[in-house]
Amino acid sequence: MLSVGLLLAVFLARRWARRHDLDAGRMLDFGILMVVLGVIGAKLLHVLADGYFWDYVHLCTDPSQVNWRVDPPECRALGGVWDNAQNTCHPAAKNCLAWASGSGFAYYGGLLFAGLFSVWFIRRHKWPAAKICDMGGWTIPLGLAWGRMGCFLSGCCFGAPTAHGSGIVFPAGSSAARAQWEAGLLSTYRIPSLPVHPTQVYESVASLIIAALAYFVVRQRKTFDGQVFVFSMISYGAVRFGLECIRQDERGEWLGLSTSQWLAVVIVGVCIPLYVYFRRKATTGAAHRERLV
Repeated sequence: MLSVGLLLAVFLARRWARRHDLDAGRMLDFGILMVVLGVIGAKLLHVLADGYFWDYVHLCTDPSQVNWRVDPPECRALGGVWDNAQNTCHPAAKNCLAWASGSGFAYYGGLLFAGLFSVWFIRRHKWPAAKICDMGGWTIPLGLAWGRMGCFLSGCCFGAPTAHGSGIVFPAGSSAARAQWEAGLLSTYRIPSLPVHPTQVYESVASLIIAALAYFVVRQRKTFDGQVFVFSMISYGAVRFGLECIRQDERGEWLGLSTSQWLAVVIVGVCIPLYVYFRRKATTGAAHRERLV
């Protein structure tokens, strides 16, 4: 699902480039590099800030300090070592590359990594930065909508238990069932989870709405280039901040806010002066053209 979303975003960006007399081949290169760096950035932020950093360090240095969330039968099936004293399972061998394998990505890490690269690439090829940003304003949330459905299908990024009719029950052995077992809400993780908020679906739908508004409303009525991008980033930041309040998967936290909530605050804070900059640049450019006439 993530791959579908990324490929769709790259495909649409390439079509957009053709319509705006930009090199479509170079846009394809740009999109592919953005995807690669975005995946790397998303993985790094997950490792550094989502609460798993020391597990990965200990997997490389001292596996006995890592506690796998499994019962004795699964521990043996995984080739782990069951610790009767601590009633937990430890990995049997060191693995210094565990951080690079498996699932686990943080969206904001990909956005920041790819964003920094895009600044260099756009300046290098002298593309119209604000116009390119506006293109990202609707392609990025559209791609993210597909990615979040992948999260839903894999069972990660789940929400808190709820009695509301929108609650989703994840199967036995899922991340939600394991988290509820650890919290004492279930007797074992080998049974289905309690109903939880499908925060992945909430975010996917919200991303689709942001993409639609950015493309069909803001883009059609914008008064300067860059406006679509700022609208998209601020809208997503507000949605993500709120959704983090009902997410219950393990992730980093500082001063009562999750890593994603802090990054949402930072990005919204950056977008406000960026809005002023784009608007002032458009006004200055228009005045300059009038003087030339």
